[in-house]
Amino acid sequence: MPATPPVHPVSGDPDDTEGLDGAIRTLLLVLPRAVGRIKRLEVPGELREMALAPRHLSLLSFLLLDGPMTVRELADRLEVAPTTASLLVGELSRKGVLDRREDAHDRRRRIVSIPESARPALEQWLAPGARAWRTALTPLSPAERRAVVRAFTAYEAALAESDGS
Repeated sequence: MPATPPVHPVSGDPDDTEGLDGAIRTLLLVLPRAVGRIKRLEVPGELREMALAPRHLSLLSFLLLDGPMTVRELADRLEVAPTTASLLVGELSRKGVLDRREDAHDRRRRIVSIPESARPALEQWLAPGARAWRTALTPLSPAERRAVVRAFTAYEAALAESDGS
């Protein structure tokens, strides 16, 4: 009986028949294509003139998915200093993408939210990425999902370390 030839990972077959180097080759092909597709997502007209940057996407995504929160909560989720989160919130508030209001229970705190007028455009812009992740992660077990998240987090950290940021 003839031996079955190994499946080349660049062909798209997810089997890890070539080991670590095969997985790395596949990811080196797939990730730039994914980033290119993300960059080509059309920004809705009402957001285009606001010059929103990638640094805003995580903040906006947290607020869309999790609802209103304090600047401190945003800083914790974004893994940045509260002053950095506050600067981002101020920038987006001036552009009309965020609302800041006083916390009814503690007047020193500010609650940040997405105004209803901005919600449809933001959802339209960010939804394709969320749908793609949902499609990719749904068939996985919770342990497999945690492994994917850990791998992407470690990958980003290694890139940050190599470029000194």
